Amino acid sequence: MSSRITKAVIPAAGLGTRFLPATKAMPKEMLPVVDKPAIQYVVEEAVAAGLDDVLMIIGRNKNALANHFDRATELEHTLEVKGDGAKLSKVQESSDLADVHFVRQGDPKGLGHAVLRAKKHVGDQSFAVLLGDDLIDARDPLLTRMLDEHDKRGATIVALLEVDPASIHLYGAAAVEATDDPDVVRITGLVEKPAADVAPSNFAVIGRYVLRPEVFGVLEHTAPGKGGEIQLTDALMEMADDVEGTGGVYGVVFRGRRYDTGDKLDYIKAVIQLAADREDLGADLKPWLTEYVAGFDRG
Repeated sequence: MSSRITKAVIPAAGLGTRFLPATKAMPKEMLPVVDKPAIQYVVEEAVAAGLDDVLMIIGRNKNALANHFDRATELEHTLEVKGDGAKLSKVQESSDLADVHFVRQGDPKGLGHAVLRAKKHVGDQSFAVLLGDDLIDARDPLLTRMLDEHDKRGATIVALLEVDPASIHLYGAAAVEATDDPDVVRITGLVEKPAADVAPSNFAVIGRYVLRPEVFGVLEHTAPGKGGEIQLTDALMEMADDVEGTGGVYGVVFRGRRYDTGDKLDYIKAVIQLAADREDLGADLKPWLTEYVAGFDRG
């Protein structure tokens, strides 16, 4: 098993039904967050952590993803002729980011099945999995810390976020034990979307994982779980027992800025938050927001 992780897997086969009709003909991963599609933020995060080999697990009607990370020769030529170097640079940025590959999931059998589809590409190396609904602020690097912990402990690492206990039913919840680091815990159990009164903690699993290659063997015999799908959570629960010397599973507790684009309201919040922090937009947007919100009090 190579000690240097270079590969990232991004499951992107979902139908995006929460955003219909916008996602009727466009993948939800291509929805713009300010002026970049959500998926580009995720690839940029992987690359910033040193992962320049990216595999996307896609379904039908996802050609826009491949097009976005490919060269747009005609558009580039037009911008070059116009002398619009700034826009040309933005167009070329996505195609120069990483070595991006695609594989079809086929049947929508869950996140665990999507990860299993990466087996041939990943081989016997550890790898990262990044879910596109979670955008991590570039100023609060999470993936780099997770890769460091993987190297230090030789274990599978998941990202955890402390949430309001009333919201834990929206996530996978982790049972944890403390370690010598207050931001790292050992995971002793995982429950997918538990009711608040039976959740083992308020530590929620969010969409970043650094997985040892043994996960593929575990997923191959993981039975369908909640929703009739092959759940990555179930495989991680087995690995948490350090089956066959897999090193166990640890969680890095994330305390930075995270933007959820998984539903309409949180997506709108993400766009506003990121735009307000932009140097080219924030100075004009923040006063307008202040005035707009003040108008609520006036009716």
